[in-house]
Amino acid sequence: MSTEPEQLPQPEKPRLDLGYIRLTDSAPLIMAQALGFYEKYGLEVALHREVSWANLRDKVVVGALDAAQMLAPLPLATALGLGGMRANMVTGLVLSLNGNAITLNRTMASEIRELAVADAGNADVSAIAFGNWLRGPGAGKSVTFASAHSFSCHTIQLQLWLRAGGVDPDRDVRIIVLPPEQMMDSLARGLIDGYCVGEPWNSVAVQNGIGEIIATGYGIWNNLAEKVLGVTEQWHQQHPATHLRLRMALMESCQWLAEPANREQAVSELAQSLELPERQLAPSLTGRVQFEKDGPILEQPYFHVFGRFQAGFPWRSTAAEMAERCVAMIGRAPAGEDIAAVVQQTYRTDLYREAGRRLGMVLPASDVRPVGQHGDIWQLAPGLEMGPDLRLEAATPDPA
Repeated sequence: MSTEPEQLPQPEKPRLDLGYIRLTDSAPLIMAQALGFYEKYGLEVALHREVSWANLRDKVVVGALDAAQMLAPLPLATALGLGGMRANMVTGLVLSLNGNAITLNRTMASEIRELAVADAGNADVSAIAFGNWLRGPGAGKSVTFASAHSFSCHTIQLQLWLRAGGVDPDRDVRIIVLPPEQMMDSLARGLIDGYCVGEPWNSVAVQNGIGEIIATGYGIWNNLAEKVLGVTEQWHQQHPATHLRLRMALMESCQWLAEPANREQAVSELAQSLELPERQLAPSLTGRVQFEKDGPILEQPYFHVFGRFQAGFPWRSTAAEMAERCVAMIGRAPAGEDIAAVVQQTYRTDLYREAGRRLGMVLPASDVRPVGQHGDIWQLAPGLEMGPDLRLEAATPDPA
């Protein structure tokens, strides 16, 4: 049985300021407000919409925000001192898996599709086709991609997709950072050729005839942690009961979002909070995605995962790989002991288990899990259903 809110320790700070970005996967924070979960746990929450991930991170670090939706690698990168800001961060809850896609300008996408004999959305085939295009019709062209943040799953997925096509992301193309809301306009003006970003900014480009989705984040890396609840370690130490109540409210919201029947209501609520048309938010939330304007609607049931597959658990094995990839992005060799220490300090499985036990959830016994071995739903242990966990692999260089 779950613990009643009145049985929890009293919150040290019942009034909270939470930050989020104008993205579809801000749904857990917004729906927790709409459904009364914050209020249920004795919290009065003000939601603040920020423009960029760097701005949001900085506000959490300096205390202007109590907590925020964050890119899954960002607390790790911040704790490691990457990207010009260092602070000890904590997450005890993953808010969502997947949610991203790669969108190209329509001309490039059309030329690449001509080289790909496969259904739209096949990340492996599209990666190979892009590599062939860059070495063929696109040879000698300067190609620029945008990512939402240097230390993000967007950048990790974009690099995986490029390498799967035999493209070196550091030498063969240029990757810049843009706030999510600026990407479509930059694509329309020809400042960039493509981008990797969260929804709805891929569907917005498709619906406006500006770009085409060439691959989904899920297709590149099945069920990768995408957003987490981030706080500073100091804030957690000062407000452990408040943090517990906040996690429990958001975990209930994620469980509600896990039910497909609730997604239409979520679309309606998000449209008001994000000030976007429902038609732009519905594709990824309902799992019915159009990859090109006037093209077929493709079923993508795992585009956003909120509560299924132990989505909320902050796996330290995933965190370690993300941290290693972030360190590699700045040309440093990962120091195993440093990475392990930061992962243990930042990805707090104990905090997730504390909230999960009070909610009566079945919880993983280990902090790590196998990856890259399952192409379908599988059981980690009795009652612990897990999702596919395959990812794209780098292309084997041609000896010629």
